[in-house]
Amino acid sequence: MTVAPVHHPAVQSMLTTRYQQVQLRIADRITAFAGSMWFVYLHIIWFGCWIGFGVEGYPYGLLTMIVSLEAIFLSTFVMISQNRADAKRQVIADQQWQTVQEEDRQNVQLLDLSKQILELTEAVHAYAAASSDGVARKTDP
Repeated sequence: MTVAPVHHPAVQSMLTTRYQQVQLRIADRITAFAGSMWFVYLHIIWFGCWIGFGVEGYPYGLLTMIVSLEAIFLSTFVMISQNRADAKRQVIADQQWQTVQEEDRQNVQLLDLSKQILELTEAVHAYAAASSDGVARKTDP
């Protein structure tokens, strides 16, 4: 199975690894369906038919038990989805930390180069000043 491309390479790698596990793919699909309007429509039809056709009498004990079990399972799938989102955020945070560390190393190098340029510029100015003083002395009678 191929994973749809995402914007961050670290997340793409994490998703590819995740989609290699069948149970996680199933959990993702259930969570995606449970968070859709089709899920809501299905339940409206299901509850309407259950009550409308009189499958059981009021107070609908079996329906209540079924809905309660469904809520337990769906909350588990929501937690799985949240764990996936947390893992994705962690992958991005780790990648950003590596980028910050690399940028910090480059900034240190740039500061060292700037100091070297400053030292060379001061040396050139000192040499030019000394040379111009020597030239000025040679031309003065």
